[in-house]
Amino acid sequence: MPYPFLSDEWLDEARKIRAEYEGKTPPIAHVVRMNLVITGVPFGDVDLDAHMDTTTGELVLDTGHLEDQHLKVTVDYETAKAILIEGNPQAGMQAFMAGKVKVEGDMAKLMALTAAPAAADPVAAEMATRLKDITA
Repeated sequence: MPYPFLSDEWLDEARKIRAEYEGKTPPIAHVVRMNLVITGVPFGDVDLDAHMDTTTGELVLDTGHLEDQHLKVTVDYETAKAILIEGNPQAGMQAFMAGKVKVEGDMAKLMALTAAPAAADPVAAEMATRLKDITA
């Protein structure tokens, strides 16, 4: 059942998991509307446009770009997977320092989001584990 991270199948399963946990995690304290461009995706011939939005108090990650975003982050596939699935913020920092992550817009919003790890909440940690389980 594991699927490649961000493949259509993975996204379908991730949406189902997110729906199961909707309203069960504490609200995210920082409002961030971030567009993502994920490069080097191992399926398809183009970069993947996605977004992350916490305006509802919950973390929503989905495809497509938001019109009114605070920032845009361009990151390679492996780094995105390390940060979002493996929960490895050091991978993101190393990639940023190496120039592999491009940030346009309100960097303070990104820093605020990374300062509050989801692992502190057992329900969010459980959801993260389920997302890892569906990832090849």
